[in-house]
Amino acid sequence: MTLDDAKALSPGRPRTGPGLLLSNEFGLLVLILLFGLGFASFANGFLSPFNLFTLGRTAAVGIVIGLSMMAVIVTGGLNLAVGAIGVCAAMSFGFAVERLGLPWPLAVLVGLGTGAALGFVNGWTVVRTGLHSFIITLATMSIFFGAMIYLTRAESFRQLPPDFLALGRAKIAGSVSPLLLVTLAVMLALVYLYRFTALGREMLAAGARPEAAELSGVRVGRVFILCHVLSGVLAAVAALMLVARNGAAIPSMAGQLGQDWLLPAFLGPVLGGTLLNGGKVSVTGTALGALLVTLLTSGLLLLQLGEFWIQSFLGLLLLFAVLIDKSRRSFLARRNLA
Repeated sequence: MTLDDAKALSPGRPRTGPGLLLSNEFGLLVLILLFGLGFASFANGFLSPFNLFTLGRTAAVGIVIGLSMMAVIVTGGLNLAVGAIGVCAAMSFGFAVERLGLPWPLAVLVGLGTGAALGFVNGWTVVRTGLHSFIITLATMSIFFGAMIYLTRAESFRQLPPDFLALGRAKIAGSVSPLLLVTLAVMLALVYLYRFTALGREMLAAGARPEAAELSGVRVGRVFILCHVLSGVLAAVAALMLVARNGAAIPSMAGQLGQDWLLPAFLGPVLGGTLLNGGKVSVTGTALGALLVTLLTSGLLLLQLGEFWIQSFLGLLLLFAVLIDKSRRSFLARRNLA
């Protein structure tokens, strides 16, 4: 194994000094504080307990959506079907509870299993065909969503257990949602996966240099499939959290074909420093990126900006983030700080 191969297979080290100050995480934290202070000053009700509670619930779901996309971006691929998979998992959960009469913990496993199965279909198809995941998941986005609409006849499931719905409505200390604890648990699990397990290191190595990883004994095809399975499971987790928040499993909960999840799914990882060409992830950065998006959306809505302008602003933010990230990496590379 060469030195470069060893570097690819080893987990990243925490950044210190100038590298830390120029990191995505530090920059995002500064932006969150600045925008938070700005909205607190100019947006009436921004710091009210109700708005903080709503902000926390929304951010909890948005972070997991971003992590779902991050799990595939690590391979240098994309998962455009993240929203469609999430809706299918939510509807499977609702069907298992309302039609099959399963206890909600078992129904949650049905929903997570649906997400894993659809993620496996994406990963297996990508590996077997050799096509880019952009093409495969663009197709499966329509297939999954269309099949779900046909099987459920576009009917919502609203007779859900109060114990499950309490997860989305309960408050801790008056303004903190329990959904944030679920998100924190997911984040800790992913940090452990990528930093302390052989499978996580294989995922990073396969994404960074597939050929070198294959020569080192990593079964790259299997790893890519597992990344898509993980993405499907995380999409299901986000969808089930959304069901608990909304109180129902609704076919339109992620928009037509699940497209409402796409922009938030990209913004979190890209703002957080996950490389689009694969090989590097930042769980903390993705969470901070998703939190910034939620903060901006909430604050701009309180300032009574139209939905069109908010979506346009978020699109420009994504483009700006990609350009800034490219410049930042060039700066660090020239000074041997990367």
